[in-house]
Formats: sequence, C-alpha cells, structure tokens
Amino acid sequence: MLKARKMIELINAGGLDDSLVFLYGSAQRERYCELLEEFIRQYGDREITLISAPGRVEIGGNHTDHQHGCVLAAAIQLDIIAVVSLRDDRNVHMKSKGFPEDCLTLEDLTPKDREKGTSAGLIRGVAAGINNLGGKIGGFDACTTSDVLKGSGISSSAAFEVLVAAIFNNLYNDGIISHTDEAKIGQYAENVYFGKPSGLMDQMASATGGFVGIDFKDPKNPVISPVEFDFKKTGYALCIVDTGGSHADLTSEYAAIKNEMCAVAGFFGKSVLREVDEAKFIADIPAIRNKCGDRAVLRALHFFADTRRAEQEKNTLQKGKFEEFLRLVNESGRSSFMYNQNAYAVSDPAFQGISVGLALTERFLNGIGACRLQGGGFGGTVQVFLPTEMLAGYQNEIEKVFGEGSCKPMRIRADGSRIVE
Repeated sequence: MLKARKMIELINAGGLDDSLVFLYGSAQRERYCELLEEFIRQYGDREITLISAPGRVEIGGNHTDHQHGCVLAAAIQLDIIAVVSLRDDRNVHMKSKGFPEDCLTLEDLTPKDREKGTSAGLIRGVAAGINNLGGKIGGFDACTTSDVLKGSGISSSAAFEVLVAAIFNNLYNDGIISHTDEAKIGQYAENVYFGKPSGLMDQMASATGGFVGIDFKDPKNPVISPVEFDFKKTGYALCIVDTGGSHADLTSEYAAIKNEMCAVAGFFGKSVLREVDEAKFIADIPAIRNKCGDRAVLRALHFFADTRRAEQEKNTLQKGKFEEFLRLVNESGRSSFMYNQNAYAVSDPAFQGISVGLALTERFLNGIGACRLQGGGFGGTVQVFLPTEMLAGYQNEIEKVFGEGSCKPMRIRADGSRIVE
C-alpha cells in the first residue's frame, strides 16, 4: 500500500493508466492527483487506497423496482472516487469536494433525525447495514470527488452509498461482501437513515456494473442477469442531457409514486403491484378509481407495462435486435410521461425542463433513435440514443437551450464498485 505522495508519482508516471483507461476510456491522471493532493492537505501523507463507484443510467423499468418489478440498467463512466486511509478508532472523517467535512463516530449506529437528508446519515446507515450483516466496521479518513451529476437522475446518492459500502468492505472485510449486499446496504441507508423511499435498482447497477437486467420479484434475492451486448458496434451514441433541474428536494413527489402504486396493490390485499394479477386489476379499475384515484390507476398501468418492457428490452439486446430495443425505449418514455407522470412536479408546473428536452429531442431525431426521461424524473436529465454521426449536431442544438456541456456522451462501464489501486 503506497502513501499518497508516492501514489501521485506512480499516476504521473503512467503506472495506473491501464486501470484508468479501462474505467473511463482515458487516463484521468489530473483528477486523481488533485484528489490525492487534497487528501494530503486534509489528513497528511499516509498510506491510502483508491476506490471508485459508478453512476448508472436506467435503460428500462421506470419506477418498477420498488414494486418488485423488472429493470434494465447500466453503469457509466461517471463515478465517485475516494482516497481512503484507515484510522485506529471508530471515527469517520469524510471530505467531499464542494461540501463540508462529515465527522461522526460509529460507536452509535442508531438513526439520527438531524442527519436525515445528509451524507452523514448515509455513512452511518451504511455502517449500520454492514454491522447488521455481521460485517466489520471501523474508522477511516477519506476525500472524495464526483462527476456523477447531483440531482440529475444518474444516481449520485446511490453511487455514494455504494462507495461507502465498498470502503468498509475492502478496508475491514477483505472484500468478501457481495455486490448484491453492498447494494442492499446502500438502499437500507437511504431508506432508513437518509429518509428517501428508494428502490434497489440504482444501488444494484452501481455495485454490479455493465448492462444488467434485474428482477426484483424476491427483493431479498434479486435475479441479476448481466447482458452481453457490445453497444459500440451499433453505430449509435448514448448521451444524457442535463436540463438544469434538480430532484434533490422532491422526495414527496417520489414517495407519492410508490404510495399510490402500493395503494392499488392494497386494494387487492397485496403489498406491491408485482403480487397483483394484471387482468384482475384491469377488471376492477372502476372501483380502484373511486378508492385510490385516477393517478394511482395510471401509475399502476405504467408499472405493469414497463416491468414487461424491461424484460423485453433485455431480451432484444441479448438477441442483437437493436431497432426493436429502440422502439421499446421510446414506448417506455411515453409511458413515464403519460401514465407515471414524473416528467415534472405538480408542485412546480412552471418548470418543465425534462418536457422541453424531450420535445426538442423528438423534433431533432425526427423518428430516428430513441429518447426518454432519465431516472426518477421530476427534474434532471433526458436520455438519448442516436446515430453517432448525429451526435455533434444534436449537442450543438440542445446546448443552445440547456447550456454548454449539458449534453454528455456516456460510456458503459464494465464493472461496478472496485478498488482502483
């Protein structure tokens, strides 16, 4: 294990280039060295470990995971990286670029009201999750930096949770905690300690990496299906457009989706929609409207169709039927907008960046490729598949509206959370 200053020398000499190019497509020497310098300023020149956890794009299955449905997701090259050093006590000091330092003790792992909605809450929650599984926890000092856009629908919070889980896993548990358990621990921290009722898809995609289909019928033992598909051979580019909105303060909007879907499930005496027979649901829509409301009916309709589509998308990729895949992506996008109704927040109808982004993208594509809202919705990003030769023109047009650098080409990352060195 090298000290931070020696690691800087190794990186500048190209000693990590193979690993970095594998992760990002290019060697991010400057980014890593800047973070190492920050660690030295904060905590001194100590023996360190470099750890990374990626963001993700949701390809199919929008808001289906919390109803035990199916999703298709992929890890991307945007990630959170940490320079970490062990402590000899049970205190955690974690300085994330652009944010105040988090300082907490792991002697007390109970949830704290004051830590709801904070990174300190996530750290404590991840530690508690590992402790609950019988894993080991201990103190560390860390500096982190992220290019996973916060509040943009590519799961900055999930990447952070998985990163912290990977730190405890690799520093204190010899890496024996599975990626699936890292993901579950992250979800536990977000649900119980952060206070956001998220599903498991985001954490699972970040921890696992690559294209991955996930069936959450049994959420304690999700069926994970890696998808062998070489996206580069399609001649298409994948990009996301940051429409400038943030979903960081929209927890109530997300909670309403889950609550309304669960209300429909409750009509049948079930806890989630995956347990409901779709034919019975259709037959009972008049009564469900009266009890649960029309929006709940529409969101349930979206669930049944989109969990099916996620499986279909996975299968079309595995069979190399890319045009059929694009058709399904467009269908999913329309369903999210019309039925799940998470393109914009009813609390702020004047802001509809996602809606504007989708409208302009459809106009530009003119029937070619596919587009849909990305992630949880209400604010954030649009996801676009388009022929590579159209990418520069699209970036030029869409950035006139949302600003320079708002259109970001994505690279599918082959693996999930990991030690870089």
